[in-house]
This record gives sequence, structure tokens and C-alpha cells, in this order.
Amino acid sequence: MSDQTERIGANEALFREVNERISRVEEQFGQTQAFEIVCECGRPDCDERFQITHAAYRRLRSDPLHFAVVPGHELPEVEKLVERHETYLVVEKTDGAAAEIAEETAQ
Repeated sequence: MSDQTERIGANEALFREVNERISRVEEQFGQTQAFEIVCECGRPDCDERFQITHAAYRRLRSDPLHFAVVPGHELPEVEKLVERHETYLVVEKTDGAAAEIAEETAQ
């Protein structure tokens, strides 16, 4: 596994963990149907955010290989497009090393 793949996987896992915490807080205390999460891409300098519904977020988290990213942040060399939404994309890790990291870091 390359250092770059490992670094990307670590960034994605961190953003997924942040979004999990946001989701739990929103579900416990929020009454809104949608909430804001951070882009789960592997770019270390990305701080973009977008709205997602609670139902869509639960579907996203049902597969440890799926990540939500803003359009243009997908990495075709290690993932494929699964769903296209107005403000975000759902991608699936296809690279063996990237998929392994995604599964290992899923909660």
C-alpha cells in the first residue's frame, strides 16, 4: 500500500468519523430532515460541506465502502461513482488497498 493511498484513507476515515458524530447529534437534538456534513474526500485541504437527509446518510453508512464527496472530488483511480445527487456524489472504493482501509476504519 502506498503512502499516498494510506494518507487518503486516513483523511476519509477522519471525515467519516466527524460526520458520524454530526449525525448522532442531529438525530438526538435536531428536528430537521437534513443536516450539513463535510466532504469525505481524501484531500487534506478540503473543507467543503453540503446538506444530506438523515435517510440518505443512513443509506450511505450502510456500506463501509461508500463515501459522500462534492462533485469534482472523486478519485477515479480508486473509486467509482455510485449515486449522483444535486450537491454531492456517493462513491465506492474499488482499489483493494483503499477498500481495505475503508472497511477497517468503518464503525
